[in-house]
Amino acid sequence: MTNAICRLPEPTNEPVLEYRPGSPERADLKLNIADMSSTEVEVPAVIGGKKVYSGDCKEIRMPHKHSRRLGLYHSVRQEDVGDAIAAAMGAKEEWARTPWEERAAIFLRAAEILAGRYRQILNASTMLGQSKTAHQAEVDSACELIDFFRFNVCFMEQIYRDQPRSSTGIWNRLEHRPLEGFVFAVTPFNFTSIAGNLPSAPAIMGNTVLWKPARSAVFSAHIIMELFQEAGLPPGVINLLPGSPAVMTDRVVGDPNFAGIHFTGSTGVFQSLWKQIGQNIANYRTYPRLVGETGGKDFVFAHCSADLEELATALIRGAFEYQGQKCSAASRAYLPASLWRQLKELLVAQIAQIRMGDVADFRNFMGAVIDEKAFDKIAAYIDFGHESATAEILSGGKYDKSEGYFIPPTLVQVTDPAHKLMVEEIFGPILTVYVYPDDKFQETLDICDQGSPYALTGAVFARDRRAVIQAANSLRNAAGNFYVNDKPTGAVVGQQPFGGARASGTNDKAGSYLNLLRWVSPQSIKETFCPPRKFDYPFMAEE
Repeated sequence: MTNAICRLPEPTNEPVLEYRPGSPERADLKLNIADMSSTEVEVPAVIGGKKVYSGDCKEIRMPHKHSRRLGLYHSVRQEDVGDAIAAAMGAKEEWARTPWEERAAIFLRAAEILAGRYRQILNASTMLGQSKTAHQAEVDSACELIDFFRFNVCFMEQIYRDQPRSSTGIWNRLEHRPLEGFVFAVTPFNFTSIAGNLPSAPAIMGNTVLWKPARSAVFSAHIIMELFQEAGLPPGVINLLPGSPAVMTDRVVGDPNFAGIHFTGSTGVFQSLWKQIGQNIANYRTYPRLVGETGGKDFVFAHCSADLEELATALIRGAFEYQGQKCSAASRAYLPASLWRQLKELLVAQIAQIRMGDVADFRNFMGAVIDEKAFDKIAAYIDFGHESATAEILSGGKYDKSEGYFIPPTLVQVTDPAHKLMVEEIFGPILTVYVYPDDKFQETLDICDQGSPYALTGAVFARDRRAVIQAANSLRNAAGNFYVNDKPTGAVVGQQPFGGARASGTNDKAGSYLNLLRWVSPQSIKETFCPPRKFDYPFMAEE
């Protein structure tokens, strides 16, 4: 037991490796890809530190080569969910009383293990299971998750160190207690780093967690769970529950000890969970914390003073990296008529150069969309674009799932800013543009602000500073993360805390201390050193 007043190592963002030909990281990653492609994995649930094999097995397949099976995972049963709740509640008291610096040490160790020998294992699993390129896997499953571990423990220290003032003779303290119950972490397929952060952020603050990963990202979740265990996380603190939400949700949100949900996924699902939680509100031991990031219809808005090449690069990277399957992906663009002719030529020419295919081929810029359900949904939007009288497909507009779920980058121009492709979240490689008259800058800013129910990310491109100020004022509530002369994707932990409002979520800002505050229940403590010994006050004395 230490009596040191500890100060954690100053966090720094993990450098992004380049994977150039001949580099050691490229060779190491290719070896892991080859190994994982040739051997099948069997993924169990992990409950109370023990592997649980339900026997209800589901396949894990490559999105870009769906004939290739990567392995099987065991989908949990209702009795497994009950066991996980019991394990989380059983581990809760000891974990909550574990000194904060010891909790920090576990996740700092996880960061270093991931930065070293686990780096290419997790990158390869993300590439094969979620069809990310080497670069997209590196910035996500390696760098961002390492950053979450390093920065979150320092945010914990920051929260604990922020203490109230004390008057003479009094000592005031603030205790940040874990929530009174367990946390349910529901994680998406599109970011391995989010899958690792959603269960670990509450755990860092002393909570125990049930973790339901996306069924299309179980492979990488399995590697993260092994990383947690190797880093020394005690049994029952985080319990991995792969499987159907239908099996878990009623049991989890119906339990009196349910204390919070950390969610990234669709707006519809989060709203449904919120409604279900509301219906159970009288049954809970404490009011649950509801933290969710739920999607976006993210914009790029260009002024006539914008630089053409910078704008084109931002649109292509923002819209088509990882097949447009980022909550922050550029999906709608408002472009001035004076720039459009040249910009259209530039975009069409560059899109024609984009390579798409197996992510094991490092020459490819894009892989496949995640599964057949996503493929069919995106294809339906493309069909709608072909059929619409107010839309013109300028590039792409095709799809093919014969070998993998491939949808080439698609550029669509519409004449109606309220067009379906400008309003609805597609979550695929479709960029829809509306061209506005240069003299309608303010009117079009207003259309952008009200043009979607979401408010996650957005970007403005302009060299005229007055235009930047005007756009920032008009779009103040249209994006939780706002970018000036940059694409609306790529938030970095500790630099751009991430999250949005409106239909995009509760805006609790992953990658900052604001998120960690949601996983504690503060207690004010006042200690008086010399309490009064009589009840009467000086004013009561006679003249």
